[in-house]
Amino acid sequence: MTATANAPATAAEPALRVANVSKRFGANKALDDVSFDVPQGSIFGLLGPNGAGKTTLFSIAAGFLFADSGSLRVLGTDIAHVSQLQGRLTILPQDASFQRNVPILEQLAFFRQLDGKDRATAEAEVTATLELVGLAQYRKRGIHALSHGMLKRMGIAQAFLGNPEVILLDEPTSGLDPQNARQIRDLVRDLQKQRRVTTLISSHNLAEIQELCDHVAILDKGQLKVSGPVDTILRQARQLEIETSRPLADGERQRLAQLPGVRAVEDRGPQRYRLQLDLPDGMAADALVAAMLRSLLDAGVTPRALSQGNSLEEFFLTVTGTSHATGN
Repeated sequence: MTATANAPATAAEPALRVANVSKRFGANKALDDVSFDVPQGSIFGLLGPNGAGKTTLFSIAAGFLFADSGSLRVLGTDIAHVSQLQGRLTILPQDASFQRNVPILEQLAFFRQLDGKDRATAEAEVTATLELVGLAQYRKRGIHALSHGMLKRMGIAQAFLGNPEVILLDEPTSGLDPQNARQIRDLVRDLQKQRRVTTLISSHNLAEIQELCDHVAILDKGQLKVSGPVDTILRQARQLEIETSRPLADGERQRLAQLPGVRAVEDRGPQRYRLQLDLPDGMAADALVAAMLRSLLDAGVTPRALSQGNSLEEFFLTVTGTSHATGN
């Protein structure tokens, strides 16, 4: 049964449902019939190279843009009625800016007052949230007192103010050094545990997404390439790199490709091969390694080197065909 525009989300309903969403800018098709669900309570990563459509999708989810076709529902509400999600949906744009000379407490309290809170309640909520992000001592100062990393934390505080149920974070660690990026990831993870919200994160840092998120969607040229739990996708991302004592004959390569759990065999250089894996549920990688070694040894081929990989980045490069993953 289709939910009405202002129906609350049920336990079984996704926090965010993207259904056949398309969007054009002139001749450019930014999104092409994109569909996926964001489960309630998840930390969901949105990945894609430059021009993939991530920012466009974020803008539609926030109500900044309208899709040409398809629908996007947040907590059971069509985003065309975004005003009905006031206080339930928040967003931190990548280039969020704040008033330079207005005290931080006043700026953030103003946001809560817009949601109907009285001044005293708004200031109390802001102070408590600033405590969580380690900025309470700066609450009466302007943003000129904050470093770049502290500004990012202030943005996170703004996104988590009140009791939002869905939070959109666009490149929350962009431009940060590794230490500050780690602090932001830890902060998002801790706030997620405390508030039990659904957080959708756009990032170009694949290692970050692999570490932080439990679900992911990969966009490329406006099209959805894959979506699902990170652990399921990583089973597809697994690979074996082998170096052999001699080049493999066509029949020997074919036998490797026919092993259960092997998706493809690629040449990686003289006597070097990569096996792309897609392990069936319940099948351990060790069992496949043993079967591969038996196949090679039966053919009189000695493995000289063997390494295993399990990287979201490698899978990303495989499905998008890009040389590196950067940008929006």
